[in-house]
Amino acid sequence: MTAQRFIKNKNRKIDEMKTKTAHQTQSIHPSAGLPTLFSLALLAATTSATLAEDNRAPEVPTTISVGETNKVHFHGFGVGFQIYTWNGTSWGGAVPEATLFDDDGNVVALHFGVFASNGSFVGPAWQSNSGSKVVGKIPPASFTVDTNAIPWLRLEAVNPEGPGIFASTTFIQRVNTTGGKAPSTNGAFVGQVARIPYTADYFFYRQTSY
Repeated sequence: MTAQRFIKNKNRKIDEMKTKTAHQTQSIHPSAGLPTLFSLALLAATTSATLAEDNRAPEVPTTISVGETNKVHFHGFGVGFQIYTWNGTSWGGAVPEATLFDDDGNVVALHFGVFASNGSFVGPAWQSNSGSKVVGKIPPASFTVDTNAIPWLRLEAVNPEGPGIFASTTFIQRVNTTGGKAPSTNGAFVGQVARIPYTADYFFYRQTSY
């Protein structure tokens, strides 16, 4: 699917979703410190619930597709922050800090950054309540759908651990993003931290034999 066609289809679907949900409200129950994200999350949360009804993969451009032999086995709605640190010349890459919810609003996993012993960023990670864990390989494949939000991503899974929802994960997609972009102005001092609210749908895939 071409980028222009994909964006046109996405905008049409969002317009349809707004019409269908004009008189509805939807809420989730994240941990303390996240209430300011509710208005930001409303449209993305509504879209995610629709996508997850039959557990099918989201419609994405070929740039971040995972192929026909990988199937969705888990979907979560993420609410949290993209954290940036001013290094004197730029805000650098973002480190995630988020909570993933299932379609009923239950907390199912945490999303965070993993660092090596020397302090370098290894990649984003997800850990379920049951203890299963997966790390996303960087750099990811990316595609910008909304210039006011962080990109959609496809990450290859690295060393999924433990039994549970993240066991045998092959790929992770981050889609339907809102917010999360780095500040547009320079930092005031080296080491300044900016925590930018964001939401996203996360789809986790496993290899299938059919």
